[in-house]
Amino acid sequence: MSTPPLASGPQGPEALRPLLATVLDALAAGARSRGGPLPAGGPRAVTARLEDTVGDILPTDGDPDALHTLVRALTEGSADPAHPHCTAHLHCPPLAVATAADLAASALNPSLDSWDQAPAASALETLVTRALAAHAGLTDALVTTGGTEANQLALLLARETHGPTLTLVCGANAHHSLPRAAWLLGLPEPLILPTPTGTLDPTALHHALTTRPDPHPPVVVAATAGTTDAGLIDPLPAISALCRTHGARLHIDAAYGGGLLFSDRHRPRLTGLDTAHTVTLDLHKLGWQPAAAGLLAVRDPHDLTALHHRADYLNADDDTDAGLPDLLGRSLRTTRRPDILKIAATLKTLGRTGLGALVDQVCDLAGDFADLIAAHPRLELRAPPTISTVLFRPAHATDAAVAETRRRLLTDGRAVLGRARLDGRLWLKATLLNPHTRPADLTALLHLVEGNTPT
Repeated sequence: MSTPPLASGPQGPEALRPLLATVLDALAAGARSRGGPLPAGGPRAVTARLEDTVGDILPTDGDPDALHTLVRALTEGSADPAHPHCTAHLHCPPLAVATAADLAASALNPSLDSWDQAPAASALETLVTRALAAHAGLTDALVTTGGTEANQLALLLARETHGPTLTLVCGANAHHSLPRAAWLLGLPEPLILPTPTGTLDPTALHHALTTRPDPHPPVVVAATAGTTDAGLIDPLPAISALCRTHGARLHIDAAYGGGLLFSDRHRPRLTGLDTAHTVTLDLHKLGWQPAAAGLLAVRDPHDLTALHHRADYLNADDDTDAGLPDLLGRSLRTTRRPDILKIAATLKTLGRTGLGALVDQVCDLAGDFADLIAAHPRLELRAPPTISTVLFRPAHATDAAVAETRRRLLTDGRAVLGRARLDGRLWLKATLLNPHTRPADLTALLHLVEGNTPT
């Protein structure tokens, strides 16, 4: 049996070339077979089809057609974020240039835990993270697996700066990863403020900060720029002012809304972002990157010294003194792939103007969709969109009927809508992240909702 070819090295490109053709053919065949944004039949049917197609996953003898079989099966059974009716989540269709760059990262397989494993990748990461941090008005940034890891890192840095009695104060609209991170880090029980309007109320925050027991324990306030449920943005300038007045540390979770920074038209909605101590960004949402592409930006680079860690085989003192970069303090992970390459390829290819145009397109799409809903006699719009998320529901329907409508569309594989509970009611959620979506697609989506609502 011959030795299988490698993806890198002198023969790597020629070994990959026919395999890429196989993958592309299988992607196309799987998409044709699926025929919509989601495989039809629900979980049991999808699992049964996959198991039937794949068969024995660890056979005695290998199958030369396995790559085509598996890629086609995965594609046929996947949700397709590039389909205009796949709008449930912050699940973007990745740009082709970013995906191509990600292939190169996989083929070269650098690991950013020591310079000798990733010389150019570590230098590129420094260039890109500092550029993105500066674009947000901050100083430096770390690459993360997404918003959850970035939020956890933010609380870790805050704890190491202010001590273990640090208390998280956030709104009920905050991402679930924040109170979970407080639990993981052994912090006191978070103070979670009600957010009946969907955003953190400065008056409620002022009351919380002024009624702390004496002596005042240190506090980190977490604001949100782009809530998961509705895409709302907390009043950042007012929250920042309160944090300055009361000596509280400020973290802003802009995993969703941070993409607005690329748009001249929408950037002002993030006024106050640069006053935060730490900011979560996530370009596999409003940045069109394959997952993962998260970042944590920091205002004071000295905060990052808390992450310093030494392992002699990776960052020995004499190597560091001789000028070899120390990468262990740039992440809580050891082995990590160069996710920065796809981000760099996107930034360099599209530029701020190109990315800003994509942001404007999806925000305009959301506005158009909201207008269609508002004009529809049998649908109800919750509110005009802040970013690109639209909440709506069939008029006069019960919550049970709204939930059933969504499940019918999922089971049939015809539309992927999310759900959000706000104002004491259940809403259908459409998060528009596909700049190729057209008005006719939006109209067709509403017809599907109307035609699948129980009477």
